[in-house]
Amino acid sequence: MLTAKEKQNTFIKTYFKPILKQHGYLTNGQTWWKSRDELVTFINLQNFSWNTKNDVHFCFNIAIALNPNVKNHSKPSFFDSSIQLREKSFLTEIRKSQFHRNKTGYHILPSTPLEDFINEMRTDFEQHVLPTLEQLDTSSKCVTFFEGLDFWGDRFKNAVREAGLM
Repeated sequence: MLTAKEKQNTFIKTYFKPILKQHGYLTNGQTWWKSRDELVTFINLQNFSWNTKNDVHFCFNIAIALNPNVKNHSKPSFFDSSIQLREKSFLTEIRKSQFHRNKTGYHILPSTPLEDFINEMRTDFEQHVLPTLEQLDTSSKCVTFFEGLDFWGDRFKNAVREAGLM
């Protein structure tokens, strides 16, 4: 039986990296990014410090940087971003409580059926996260999408204004 960490690594290698590559994302370690005319979209896999080889918790940090704020366009940094959210911000309420999720993100144990886990991730990313990120291809679309978020919506709108994109 595979350890939870081995299952996570298999998920990343066999599903996650290929699907993000298919959608035009480049990678550096556990961070993937896609550059567009006005912005860069990031997806960062964050493992938690309490993980063990048989109990793995992780989430995805999703961020958007405005191109005028990106310091190195050949290798943009997640820290250039103007808005940072967790993957659950892009999921429906039903998807936020699916079997392989907990309050911090996703959870894998040695007993987790890998195929079921990948299918759940496929639903989350291919039906929710990636299609939403594809639609957010301009700063104005992002401002509209994020304006309902108390802190981040205002912060992103101000960043767009300061970057001269509004």
